[in-house]
Amino acid sequence: MRIDKSHRPWMIAALVVLGVALAGYVPYALGTRPRGGSVPGLIYGLAGYGMMLFAGLLGARKKVPVWRLGRAQSWMRGHVWFGLLTLPMILFHSGFSFGGPLTSLLMALLILVFLSGLAGAAIQHFVPGMMTSMVPLETIYEQIPRVRDQLRAEADKLVRSLFTVPDSVPELTLAAAASGPSRDPGKSDAGEMIEMEVAEREYAGGVYRDTVLPFLRNPESRRSVLADQGKAETFFEALRRKMPPATHEVLADLENICEEERQLTRQRRLYLWLHGWLLVHVPLSVALIVLGGVHAVVALRY
Repeated sequence: MRIDKSHRPWMIAALVVLGVALAGYVPYALGTRPRGGSVPGLIYGLAGYGMMLFAGLLGARKKVPVWRLGRAQSWMRGHVWFGLLTLPMILFHSGFSFGGPLTSLLMALLILVFLSGLAGAAIQHFVPGMMTSMVPLETIYEQIPRVRDQLRAEADKLVRSLFTVPDSVPELTLAAAASGPSRDPGKSDAGEMIEMEVAEREYAGGVYRDTVLPFLRNPESRRSVLADQGKAETFFEALRRKMPPATHEVLADLENICEEERQLTRQRRLYLWLHGWLLVHVPLSVALIVLGGVHAVVALRY
């Protein structure tokens, strides 16, 4: 994974700190049995806990953006690189020993926070690029429900150009399809006549009712043939062969709407990957900081 230039100063600083800590730990470990309560052990422990607090302050920086304490990107880079240092610092503090129940719990939490942080860094590095390539029509995440409502309304309008159902009908239904047009048969909203047999009109209505409309109502479902791009292309190609050429433009528009729905679904899933790991990382980090503080007070006092 290529390191962005903006990360390099933080990476170099973290490596320098790690090098100094390692250079101090080797003679300390060779000269005596490392203990958390020794002077070097306490230094490593305080350094590791301080780095936890520093990483935790990133959350406070995000919650209170009016705090002008440096740029958010700088805090994020510091969070990543100094967060990585917490594990070796605490291992130096403990002498690579898990100790009693509380310290064992703390080490387990630390390892989980460390691993979830690595996973989150990898996700945030790769997923934005995947979203760019997989979701060319990316939209604002919070606007996805509204965009989907618009796509369904657009699809309904396109189908009206084939069936010319009354404006009072919000979506095409079996009854509307079976009953035929309520105005001039085959006349679109643009006023152009679309020549279709009654059987073709009923067949198209059944396809829309049974396949397209359920997909547009629940595009997150994987059961629909339209949820898969390859199967959807085959589906619409077969539909075009059965329908008169005058309807192909409408069918192409419907196919594009289904593709937009698939892209919105991919965007939602990638967004959940991009942010879902925080549901694990943040609670574990809070628990680690709180229990780490308890451990420090107990160890220093008793």
